[in-house]
Amino acid sequence: MTMCQARAIGLPLMNLVRFKATPILQQLNLEERLLRTSSDNWCIINDGTNASTIVTGMSGKSSDLIELETVLRDRIPVIRRFTGGGTVIVDEGTIFITLICNKDAIPGLQPYPRPIMSWTGQLYGEVFQGIGDFHLRENDYVFGHHKFGGNAQSITKNRWIHHTSFLWDFDVNNMAYLRLPTRAPKYRSARSHYEFLRPMKDYLPTRSTFIEKTITSIGSHFLVRPLQLEEISTRGDATFPQSTRQLTEQELEDAFATQLDNFRSQLEDFRAHFLPFHSDEDFDLHKKWFGGQLYYSTF
Repeated sequence: MTMCQARAIGLPLMNLVRFKATPILQQLNLEERLLRTSSDNWCIINDGTNASTIVTGMSGKSSDLIELETVLRDRIPVIRRFTGGGTVIVDEGTIFITLICNKDAIPGLQPYPRPIMSWTGQLYGEVFQGIGDFHLRENDYVFGHHKFGGNAQSITKNRWIHHTSFLWDFDVNNMAYLRLPTRAPKYRSARSHYEFLRPMKDYLPTRSTFIEKTITSIGSHFLVRPLQLEEISTRGDATFPQSTRQLTEQELEDAFATQLDNFRSQLEDFRAHFLPFHSDEDFDLHKKWFGGQLYYSTF
Protein backbone atom coordinates (compact mmCIF):
# COMPACT_ATOMS: atom_id res chain seq x y z
CA MET A 1 0.00 0.00 0.00
CA THR A 2 1.44 3.35 -1.04
CA MET A 3 1.09 6.67 0.76
CA CYS A 4 -1.24 7.90 -1.99
CA GLN A 5 -3.50 4.87 -1.54
CA ALA A 6 -3.54 5.39 2.22
CA ARG A 7 -4.55 9.02 1.85
CA ALA A 8 -7.28 8.00 -0.58
CA ILE A 9 -9.08 6.11 2.19
CA GLY A 10 -8.51 8.88 4.73
CA LEU A 11 -5.99 7.23 7.07
CA PRO A 12 -2.29 7.99 7.55
CA LEU A 13 0.12 5.17 6.83
CA MET A 14 1.96 3.45 9.68
CA ASN A 15 4.81 1.00 9.19
CA LEU A 16 4.66 -1.99 11.54
CA VAL A 17 7.82 -3.85 12.54
CA ARG A 18 7.66 -6.90 14.81
CA PHE A 19 10.60 -8.42 16.67
CA LYS A 20 11.04 -11.38 18.97
CA ALA A 21 13.54 -11.13 21.85
CA THR A 22 15.61 -8.41 20.18
CA PRO A 23 18.18 -6.85 22.56
CA ILE A 24 16.70 -3.70 24.06
CA LEU A 25 19.77 -1.62 23.17
CA GLN A 26 19.36 -2.52 19.49
CA GLN A 27 15.66 -1.66 19.66
CA LEU A 28 16.24 1.73 21.30
CA ASN A 29 18.96 2.63 18.80
CA LEU A 30 16.59 1.83 15.96
CA GLU A 31 13.81 3.90 17.51
CA GLU A 32 16.03 6.93 17.95
CA ARG A 33 17.22 6.71 14.36
CA LEU A 34 13.67 6.43 13.00
CA LEU A 35 12.48 9.31 15.17
CA ARG A 36 15.21 11.68 14.04
CA THR A 37 15.91 10.68 10.44
CA SER A 38 12.72 9.13 9.03
CA SER A 39 9.56 10.97 7.95
CA ASP A 40 7.26 7.92 8.28
CA ASN A 41 4.98 6.81 11.11
CA TRP A 42 6.16 3.66 12.88
CA CYS A 43 4.91 1.04 15.29
CA ILE A 44 7.61 -1.22 16.71
CA ILE A 45 6.66 -4.32 18.70
CA ASN A 46 9.33 -6.38 20.45
CA ASP A 47 8.05 -9.46 22.26
CA GLY A 48 10.59 -9.79 25.07
CA THR A 49 14.29 -9.06 25.17
CA ASN A 50 17.17 -11.49 25.33
CA ALA A 51 18.63 -10.67 28.78
CA SER A 52 17.64 -8.92 32.00
CA THR A 53 18.62 -5.27 31.54
CA ILE A 54 18.06 -2.07 33.51
CA VAL A 55 16.97 0.95 31.45
CA THR A 56 17.00 4.48 32.86
CA GLY A 57 15.72 7.77 31.48
CA MET A 58 18.17 10.16 29.86
CA SER A 59 18.50 12.31 33.00
CA GLY A 60 18.35 9.49 35.54
CA LYS A 61 21.14 9.18 38.12
CA SER A 62 22.23 5.60 38.67
CA SER A 63 23.18 6.33 42.29
CA ASP A 64 19.58 7.37 43.02
CA LEU A 65 17.79 4.69 41.03
CA ILE A 66 19.70 1.42 41.19
CA GLU A 67 21.07 -0.91 43.88
CA LEU A 68 24.53 -0.68 42.38
CA GLU A 69 26.33 -3.14 44.64
CA THR A 70 24.17 -6.06 43.48
CA VAL A 71 24.02 -4.79 39.89
CA LEU A 72 27.82 -4.77 39.72
CA ARG A 73 28.09 -8.12 41.46
CA ASP A 74 25.60 -9.81 39.12
CA ARG A 75 26.82 -7.92 36.04
CA ILE A 76 23.39 -6.60 35.06
CA PRO A 77 23.65 -4.29 32.01
CA VAL A 78 22.44 -0.70 32.51
CA ILE A 79 21.29 1.35 29.52
CA ARG A 80 20.53 5.07 29.43
CA ARG A 81 17.89 5.70 26.78
CA PHE A 82 17.26 8.84 24.74
CA THR A 83 13.82 9.57 26.26
CA GLY A 84 12.77 10.71 29.71
CA GLY A 85 10.74 8.69 32.19
CA GLY A 86 11.61 6.33 34.98
CA THR A 87 13.83 3.31 35.50
CA VAL A 88 12.77 -0.24 34.65
CA ILE A 89 14.28 -3.69 34.51
CA VAL A 90 13.23 -5.61 31.43
CA ASP A 91 13.58 -9.23 30.37
CA GLU A 92 11.83 -11.95 28.40
CA GLY A 93 8.60 -11.17 30.28
CA THR A 94 8.43 -7.61 28.91
CA ILE A 95 6.50 -6.65 25.79
CA PHE A 96 7.66 -3.40 24.19
CA ILE A 97 5.38 -1.29 22.00
CA THR A 98 6.57 1.96 20.45
CA LEU A 99 4.69 4.57 18.44
CA ILE A 100 6.67 7.11 16.38
CA CYS A 101 4.48 9.67 14.64
CA ASN A 102 4.55 12.89 12.70
CA LYS A 103 2.89 15.76 14.54
CA ASP A 104 0.06 15.93 12.00
CA ALA A 105 -0.57 12.16 11.89
CA ILE A 106 -3.53 12.24 14.31
CA PRO A 107 -6.09 14.96 13.55
CA GLY A 108 -6.60 17.37 16.44
CA LEU A 109 -3.84 15.92 18.62
CA GLN A 110 -1.65 18.61 20.17
CA PRO A 111 2.02 17.51 20.17
CA TYR A 112 2.55 17.87 23.92
CA PRO A 113 3.11 15.23 26.61
CA ARG A 114 -0.35 15.26 28.23
CA PRO A 115 -2.40 15.13 25.00
CA ILE A 116 -0.18 12.36 23.60
CA MET A 117 -0.49 10.43 26.86
CA SER A 118 -4.26 10.87 26.83
CA TRP A 119 -4.53 9.68 23.23
CA THR A 120 -2.44 6.57 23.85
CA GLY A 121 -4.56 5.88 26.92
CA GLN A 122 -7.62 5.84 24.67
CA LEU A 123 -5.80 3.64 22.16
CA TYR A 124 -5.00 1.03 24.81
CA GLY A 125 -8.45 1.51 26.31
CA GLU A 126 -9.74 -0.10 23.11
CA VAL A 127 -7.27 -2.96 23.59
CA PHE A 128 -8.32 -3.61 27.19
CA GLN A 129 -12.02 -2.92 26.83
CA GLY A 130 -13.83 -5.26 29.21
CA ILE A 131 -10.54 -6.58 30.62
CA GLY A 132 -9.82 -5.75 34.25
CA ASP A 133 -10.24 -2.19 35.50
CA PHE A 134 -7.95 -0.60 32.93
CA HIS A 135 -7.24 3.11 32.95
CA LEU A 136 -4.48 5.67 32.58
CA ARG A 137 -3.34 6.88 35.98
CA GLU A 138 -0.62 9.48 36.50
CA ASN A 139 1.08 8.49 33.23
CA ASP A 140 0.94 4.76 34.02
CA TYR A 141 -1.29 2.06 32.56
CA VAL A 142 -2.97 0.28 35.45
CA PHE A 143 -5.46 -2.40 36.33
CA GLY A 144 -7.20 -0.89 39.34
CA HIS A 145 -4.39 0.31 41.61
CA HIS A 146 -1.69 -1.88 40.08
CA LYS A 147 0.73 -0.76 37.37
CA PHE A 148 1.48 -3.01 34.41
CA GLY A 149 2.76 -0.52 31.82
CA GLY A 150 5.33 2.27 32.09
CA ASN A 151 5.76 4.99 29.49
CA ALA A 152 8.38 7.40 28.19
CA GLN A 153 8.19 10.09 25.52
CA SER A 154 10.28 12.43 23.44
CA ILE A 155 8.99 15.26 21.25
CA THR A 156 11.01 16.86 18.47
CA LYS A 157 10.19 19.74 16.15
CA ASN A 158 8.03 17.67 13.80
CA ARG A 159 7.68 14.25 15.44
CA TRP A 160 7.08 12.42 18.70
CA ILE A 161 7.72 9.00 20.19
CA HIS A 162 5.77 7.21 22.89
CA HIS A 163 7.15 3.86 24.02
CA THR A 164 5.83 1.49 26.64
CA SER A 165 7.22 -1.46 28.58
CA PHE A 166 4.33 -3.82 29.32
CA LEU A 167 4.81 -6.39 32.07
CA TRP A 168 3.42 -9.62 30.72
CA ASP A 169 5.25 -11.24 33.63
CA PHE A 170 8.14 -10.27 35.86
CA ASP A 171 10.74 -11.89 38.08
CA VAL A 172 10.21 -10.67 41.63
CA ASN A 173 13.91 -11.16 42.37
CA ASN A 174 14.84 -8.69 39.62
CA MET A 175 12.96 -5.92 41.42
CA ALA A 176 15.64 -5.98 44.12
CA TYR A 177 18.01 -4.30 41.64
CA LEU A 178 15.85 -1.16 41.65
CA ARG A 179 15.64 1.38 44.44
CA LEU A 180 12.29 2.84 45.42
CA PRO A 181 12.00 6.09 43.43
CA THR A 182 12.19 9.35 45.36
CA ARG A 183 9.55 10.77 43.02
CA ALA A 184 6.66 8.34 42.69
CA PRO A 185 3.00 8.70 41.70
CA LYS A 186 0.67 9.39 44.60
CA TYR A 187 -1.37 6.27 43.99
CA ARG A 188 1.70 4.13 44.66
CA SER A 189 1.31 4.99 48.36
CA ALA A 190 4.87 3.87 49.21
CA ARG A 191 4.13 0.28 48.14
CA SER A 192 7.01 -2.04 47.30
CA HIS A 193 7.64 -3.02 43.68
CA TYR A 194 5.95 -6.38 44.30
CA GLU A 195 2.85 -4.78 45.86
CA PHE A 196 2.67 -2.04 43.22
CA LEU A 197 2.97 -4.10 40.02
CA ARG A 198 0.64 -6.63 38.43
CA PRO A 199 1.48 -8.90 35.46
CA MET A 200 -0.74 -8.85 32.38
CA LYS A 201 -0.83 -12.65 32.31
CA ASP A 202 -3.37 -12.42 35.15
CA TYR A 203 -5.81 -10.77 32.73
CA LEU A 204 -5.11 -12.05 29.20
CA PRO A 205 -4.78 -15.64 27.93
CA THR A 206 -1.68 -15.18 25.74
CA ARG A 207 0.93 -12.59 24.77
CA SER A 208 -0.16 -12.84 21.14
CA THR A 209 -3.71 -11.94 22.16
CA PHE A 210 -2.48 -8.62 23.52
CA ILE A 211 -0.24 -7.93 20.52
CA GLU A 212 -2.94 -8.69 17.96
CA LYS A 213 -5.53 -6.60 19.82
CA THR A 214 -3.03 -3.72 19.87
CA ILE A 215 -2.44 -3.95 16.12
CA THR A 216 -6.21 -3.97 15.58
CA SER A 217 -6.60 -0.86 17.74
CA ILE A 218 -3.83 0.94 15.84
CA GLY A 219 -5.58 -0.08 12.62
CA SER A 220 -8.59 2.04 13.56
CA HIS A 221 -6.36 5.15 13.37
CA PHE A 222 -3.78 4.19 10.73
CA LEU A 223 -3.44 2.07 7.66
CA VAL A 224 -0.94 -0.49 8.96
CA ARG A 225 1.79 -1.75 6.62
CA PRO A 226 3.96 -4.62 7.92
CA LEU A 227 7.67 -4.37 7.14
CA GLN A 228 10.61 -6.68 7.71
CA LEU A 229 13.72 -5.59 9.57
CA GLU A 230 15.75 -5.78 6.37
CA GLU A 231 13.51 -3.15 4.77
CA ILE A 232 14.20 -0.63 7.55
CA SER A 233 17.90 -0.45 6.76
CA THR A 234 17.10 1.64 3.70
CA ARG A 235 15.06 4.17 5.67
CA GLY A 236 16.61 7.04 7.55
CA ASP A 237 20.28 7.60 8.20
CA ALA A 238 21.91 4.37 9.36
CA THR A 239 25.01 6.30 10.50
CA PHE A 240 23.05 8.60 12.82
CA PRO A 241 24.99 9.06 16.11
CA GLN A 242 23.12 7.38 18.96
CA SER A 243 22.62 8.94 22.39
CA THR A 244 21.23 5.70 23.85
CA ARG A 245 24.09 3.63 25.23
CA GLN A 246 25.12 1.04 27.79
CA LEU A 247 26.88 2.49 30.82
CA THR A 248 30.42 1.27 31.40
CA GLU A 249 31.50 -0.68 34.46
CA GLN A 250 33.62 2.31 35.51
CA GLU A 251 30.59 4.60 35.36
CA LEU A 252 28.63 2.20 37.55
CA GLU A 253 31.51 1.90 40.03
CA ASP A 254 31.74 5.70 40.24
CA ALA A 255 27.99 5.90 40.82
CA PHE A 256 28.29 3.24 43.55
CA ALA A 257 30.97 5.33 45.27
CA THR A 258 28.57 8.28 45.19
CA GLN A 259 25.84 6.07 46.61
CA LEU A 260 28.08 5.07 49.53
CA ASP A 261 29.04 8.70 50.17
CA ASN A 262 25.37 9.69 50.25
CA PHE A 263 24.61 6.91 52.70
CA ARG A 264 27.44 7.96 55.02
CA SER A 265 26.24 11.56 54.90
CA GLN A 266 22.68 10.54 55.76
CA LEU A 267 23.97 8.36 58.59
CA GLU A 268 25.99 11.24 60.02
CA ASP A 269 22.95 13.53 59.83
CA PHE A 270 20.88 10.90 61.60
CA ARG A 271 23.40 10.51 64.38
CA ALA A 272 23.83 14.27 64.75
CA HIS A 273 20.11 14.85 65.12
CA PHE A 274 19.13 11.75 67.07
CA LEU A 275 21.98 10.20 69.09
CA PRO A 276 22.61 10.46 71.92
CA PHE A 277 20.03 12.02 74.24
CA HIS A 278 22.03 13.81 76.93
CA SER A 279 19.01 15.32 78.64
CA ASP A 280 15.23 15.49 78.58
CA GLU A 281 15.58 18.71 76.59
CA ASP A 282 17.68 16.92 73.95
CA PHE A 283 15.10 14.15 73.82
CA ASP A 284 12.28 16.60 73.15
CA LEU A 285 14.27 18.41 70.46
CA HIS A 286 15.09 15.17 68.63
CA LYS A 287 11.51 13.98 68.93
CA LYS A 288 10.32 17.25 67.38
CA TRP A 289 12.90 16.96 64.56
CA PHE A 290 11.52 13.53 63.63
CA GLY A 291 7.93 14.76 63.53
CA GLY A 292 6.96 13.50 66.97
CA GLN A 293 7.88 9.88 66.23
CA LEU A 294 10.46 7.82 68.09
CA TYR A 295 13.07 5.79 66.24
CA TYR A 296 15.52 3.32 67.72
CA SER A 297 18.90 2.53 66.22
CA THR A 298 21.48 -0.22 66.62
CA PHE A 299 24.31 1.93 65.18
